[in-house]
Amino acid sequence: MLARIAHELFWLGRNLARAEHTARMLDGVFQASLQGRPDDPAGVTLDWSSLLAIMGAPPGAGPVRRDDVLRALTLAPDNPTSVVACVGRAREGARTVRDVISAEMWEAVNTTNMQLIEAHPPDLSARPSSLFSYVKERCALFWGLTSRTMLRDEASAFLSAGGRIESADMVLRMLRVALPPDVPQPSSTAEQGQALALLQAVGGFQAYRRAVPAPPNALPVARFLVFERTYPDSVAASVDAVHNALFRADGNPRNSEPVLRLQRLSADLEFRGRAEADGGDVHAICESVQEELVRVDRDIADRYFAGAVGTMVAV
Repeated sequence: MLARIAHELFWLGRNLARAEHTARMLDGVFQASLQGRPDDPAGVTLDWSSLLAIMGAPPGAGPVRRDDVLRALTLAPDNPTSVVACVGRAREGARTVRDVISAEMWEAVNTTNMQLIEAHPPDLSARPSSLFSYVKERCALFWGLTSRTMLRDEASAFLSAGGRIESADMVLRMLRVALPPDVPQPSSTAEQGQALALLQAVGGFQAYRRAVPAPPNALPVARFLVFERTYPDSVAASVDAVHNALFRADGNPRNSEPVLRLQRLSADLEFRGRAEADGGDVHAICESVQEELVRVDRDIADRYFAGAVGTMVAV
């Protein structure tokens, strides 16, 4: 496959996954904020400034009011991390690879982009959940069409790899912002509220309740989102999915640096999940895993996208 095509497919997957996770995160925190009470110490502590930090804004930068954050991360075309900007980039990527993806996949991306461009409600805070639900449903439609209408070849492998590495990165960003770095075993009521908001922000509340007998405080939630391979959006499950996709796409996977690095990272997550079952510094683990994913991203670019015009860098 041409490096340019592989590059566009990889970033098509990344941009759509980022749009979906941003919509989930905004919807989860918005819903949790509606349920919390100012006098409730277990209410939401993952606030609107935290969302800006998750998306890469420096401390103290940008708006902190709810309505301003919602607009900046949803419909602001000049903000590269907004939902509409991510979908717009995905649409441009899909346009360049229309002969590789199915017509239904292209229609799903193109229609979503047009609807978001036209979605300029005067007061986004009035009904933001409807917009977030639309984005989540359209992204789910795209990935469903991908699994049903696209060949299981190297093209679908690069598309899947981009989406899953972005999923892992977004979950790690949320964990690093939401969890205090100096508390190895958080247990206060405020931290329980933080953990509950985090579960709602990734759409994993019901899955957590079924899989984990412990109450949703910070440590078991963080371990669930990092190590639980049966949950498809956990970091470990996403790392395994990226490894499997690249193993399928690479002509010589046993000598591929990104494939080998992902294999080592998967084994390391398995070991840490077993060795630190009763605790461990989850914040430090998230930091080290995210640094390793940055190296994986560079290895992928060096091995598969060398010579691709306009290589993108993760925001």
